[in-house]
Amino acid sequence: MVERAKNDGARSQTLSRGIQVLEVLAAADRPRTIDELAAELGVHRSIVYRIVRTLEDHRLVARDSAGRCAPGAGLAVLAHGVSRDLQSVAVPELAAVAADLRMTCFVVVHDHGECITLASVEPRRAAGTVAEHPGTRHPLEQGAPGVALLTLLGTEGMGADVVERVAQARQQGYATSHDEVIPGLSSVAVPIASRAPTCAAVAVVYVSSDRSPEDVAERLQAAANAIGAQIG
Repeated sequence: MVERAKNDGARSQTLSRGIQVLEVLAAADRPRTIDELAAELGVHRSIVYRIVRTLEDHRLVARDSAGRCAPGAGLAVLAHGVSRDLQSVAVPELAAVAADLRMTCFVVVHDHGECITLASVEPRRAAGTVAEHPGTRHPLEQGAPGVALLTLLGTEGMGADVVERVAQARQQGYATSHDEVIPGLSSVAVPIASRAPTCAAVAVVYVSSDRSPEDVAERLQAAANAIGAQIG
């Protein structure tokens, strides 16, 4: 089915709904039923069923014995090609930071007005580590990683408080947050300066630490410099 937009551009409604299904499943904390997906999309369950069957054929959706849907293994194949250079370069640096700081370290990129986690590494020997799953999304203006991205993207259309916060992050070279995206957690993030088209930042998330934000940022800056030099 093809719907005609007001700007006379042709858009595939079925493809759009299929992508919506994948987005819902990626953001979900558990497998979803056909009925739940239909309610989320606001369409009849028969439409969602046909979409899910097609996605299942391409291994983009997997269903368990109860018929509940979850992201399929095929998505990993597609994701491997997204920002491949950044991901392959970043992971060793993330592992080194995670080991040094004993904090979960991750790299984020800008995607359609949101901050999305591309890759993450948890420390091997640390109590109370925090998981930061690839694909996690949140608004740019929330959390240190998003603010770090805004130091590269600019703040056009943002509120005065966000503009001020980004200006401060630019001045000190890093962004901090506490109790924002996830209650009780703190984060420090540093933008990755490079000539690559991808807007990215490296960050850590933790419950508590004896290290000051400045010390954490200094280690992150070293990682950001290394990543930026290799991808830029």
